[in-house]
Amino acid sequence: MAPSLPPDALKGRTLAVSVSESPDLVDLGLTDEHLRVTLAEITQLVLSAGGHLAYGGHLNPGGYTSALTAEAARHGRGDHPLLVCLAWPEHRRLPLSELRARLDLGRAGRVVCLDPAGRETDPAAGRGEPAETVDPGLARSSLTAMRRYLRDHSDGRLLIGGRRTGFQGELPGLLEEALLALDPEHPQPLYLAAGFGGVTVDIVRALGIDDCAWIPVDPDATPDDPRLLAGLERLRAHAQAPRLPNGLTLEEDRRLAVSHSPGEIAGLVALGLGGLTS
Repeated sequence: MAPSLPPDALKGRTLAVSVSESPDLVDLGLTDEHLRVTLAEITQLVLSAGGHLAYGGHLNPGGYTSALTAEAARHGRGDHPLLVCLAWPEHRRLPLSELRARLDLGRAGRVVCLDPAGRETDPAAGRGEPAETVDPGLARSSLTAMRRYLRDHSDGRLLIGGRRTGFQGELPGLLEEALLALDPEHPQPLYLAAGFGGVTVDIVRALGIDDCAWIPVDPDATPDDPRLLAGLERLRAHAQAPRLPNGLTLEEDRRLAVSHSPGEIAGLVALGLGGLTS
């Protein structure tokens, strides 16, 4: 279990959570349920300490948005502690009547819809009832704009899992978020929970936090996407920094990187976020 924190330890702080399917779960002897338990633990600890959560995703039933919303509702806070952010293609692909039915998260949180430039917009503006097909190029740039919005509306970013292939953006989503967090002009505290594998492992290796030799190597794996390799090369430019500016020591970052214990992950992220100076 994660350690308890004072009720206001994270007051005024928002943690952006980025989680995506990991191709390494089976090889690690884990399941998607382990990942969801970790999300629940993080949600409970952050909300009980007065913090807020932000997530950029979709509104499909059964997804991680649903899991976060259910956990936030279970916690019982009435100040809408969960912010769900929808990129332009995510809300335009749904018929308007269906979208409206899904936008209400009750007291658990609120949904913000963004335009292609990443600005808050009325999802009903300029559209009729049918769903729309969004140009792939516009969809990619809209996802980047959504990630910038979340960076600018949160105090820290947690990455878990992440696809290496089949991603919709210019780069794997979590890799792009890591690069945005490490932008020297707009830095954001970054927390890397690589124990569930995925592209978060590649990020940890590129930054020199841990060699992740504990993860099995698949000799039959398909070659890495050139966009993934290019993004990791950009990330290696940050590897000379002595530590991530996230409130954790290098040893604590290593513990976070290798753990798949829900309590330990939640506790380390809360420790780092709570220790940051305003």
